Amino acid sequence: MLKIETLAPKNQATILQKKEIAEFLFVQLEQYGDPIGHILKCLDYALNQAEDKGGFVVMARQIDEIVGAVVVNKTGMSGYIPENILVYIAVDASQRGKGLGKTLMKTAIDLAHGDIALHVEPDNPAKKLYEKLGFSNKYLEMRLNK
Repeated sequence: MLKIETLAPKNQATILQKKEIAEFLFVQLEQYGDPIGHILKCLDYALNQAEDKGGFVVMARQIDEIVGAVVVNKTGMSGYIPENILVYIAVDASQRGKGLGKTLMKTAIDLAHGDIALHVEPDNPAKKLYEKLGFSNKYLEMRLNK
């Protein structure tokens, strides 16, 4: 049986909880992921109690194992930049195609106050899910990596 859980700054997530989530995301994101250190920084930001930071994590567990996770960071802005950015979403390979990603996304959308942005690579199969949920491609993202 699947259980949906949320973590927010008020929950005071432990280092072990963050590590478990980061390891899950690192493995399941495969070629679309980031180094584990970057994922941990994102979790620190999302679950930090400082006023200039924040966000939340939505997880699905089957028994005691994470089988899906979403991480949303607050941007501290609104209007010209959405209030939230969905940084990571991943579903365990054994659970893909069963609607879990949609459930996690809908939960995250309901929990977020304000608009949500996300980045997705054009060849990522999850792009279709995001479009079905109402996300649109208004801008072309460009980055300068220094």
